[in-house]
Amino acid sequence: MIVVFLNGGASQLETFDPKPDAPREIRGEFEAIASAVPGTFVSEHLPLLARLADRYTIVRSMSHDDLDHGSATYLALTGRYHARKSSNPLPTPEDIPTFGAAVKRVIGPGRSIDSAVTVNGPALTPELPAPGQNAGLLGREYDPFLVGDLTGGPASWPSFDLPAGLNLERLRTRKRMLEWTDALRDSTGRGELWRSLSGVQDRAFELLENPAGRKAFDLSMEPDAVLDRYGRDRSGLACLLARRLVEAGVPLVTVIWNNKGRGQDLEPDLPQAQGWDTHNDLFDVMRKYLLPRFDKTLSALLEDLEERGLLASTLVLCLGEFGRAPRVALEPRFAGASPGRKHWANVYSMIAAGAGVQRGAVLGSSDKFAAYPTSDRYGPWDVHATIAAALGLDPDMEYRDRLDRPFQLTLGRPISGLFE
Repeated sequence: MIVVFLNGGASQLETFDPKPDAPREIRGEFEAIASAVPGTFVSEHLPLLARLADRYTIVRSMSHDDLDHGSATYLALTGRYHARKSSNPLPTPEDIPTFGAAVKRVIGPGRSIDSAVTVNGPALTPELPAPGQNAGLLGREYDPFLVGDLTGGPASWPSFDLPAGLNLERLRTRKRMLEWTDALRDSTGRGELWRSLSGVQDRAFELLENPAGRKAFDLSMEPDAVLDRYGRDRSGLACLLARRLVEAGVPLVTVIWNNKGRGQDLEPDLPQAQGWDTHNDLFDVMRKYLLPRFDKTLSALLEDLEERGLLASTLVLCLGEFGRAPRVALEPRFAGASPGRKHWANVYSMIAAGAGVQRGAVLGSSDKFAAYPTSDRYGPWDVHATIAAALGLDPDMEYRDRLDRPFQLTLGRPISGLFE
């Protein structure tokens, strides 16, 4: 399972739900182009994904009513509304766990690397990490394995090589010493804290002892042609690592396609800093930076998975926390000289591919302005139920937190129409 998260809220009108017959103030500056599926149109700046439209389904009726990035990201990644809807709250230890942490709690930490890995994280909204990305009330031991910026070469890749002079036998001796000291710590009355730390240490030892898992993070094993095909920027290398991780047996990988929702405010000329929160300068940013990179990287991921025989068993979902408003306008409170689109959660788009997903289909629809669903309304809770079902889990099952409180795995229903 690979989830590609478009931090900042990608516009449905400039990606997978263009409205070529709407007035210009609705449809925007871009044209719609025909895809490989007759009658299905996408943005003119997605030519590679247009060519691959017969390999995925477009869902055009995603919808909810949370209108700010922090709480909407929480909703997207946990499947539940935050107590402070339409706000930018900070993460807390009592947050509902991100879905990867819940999966890790249910199926265990995994034998190769981990049950859940987040790549190119955390998602910043706009400058601080959004809630909903860690284990919250489950405790730190269930946090997904987090990988950050991979563009610094081997020095920035996760490394599990043992230091010089430290062999596996000495490592195991150190682990036994830690277990002995942990037993003493339990008697201090802070056992819960130490047990959580111990769980993190156990995973570290398992990774150090597992050469197959370590190899998954070594991007130097990829040919230059593959690195160039994905792109050697943050999102490109993150998607490439996601493919390597599912090859290594990781059940759930979340790729934060851009870690900054609105990085263009501080780094306007750095392509990989641009985010989907395009209040102003939408068409310039999308034309020059966002859409060419997105088109290149996501098409590379889908083609690579298929060529390696992995797409049949790997569900790929791509979506953001919401979409953008159907009317183009200049917002004076934001940087930029040309107009964009404000937040819009009433309708937005998602694409799905692999693992039995219909090829070349369109599920759900929006009205003539891409403002509201007109059929088959789905929410983030349904996306999480779909992920659970795809991983072989009962969406209605319960897990328990560190205080033995029961929580239902998801609150939605699998999107059955996605699948053949």
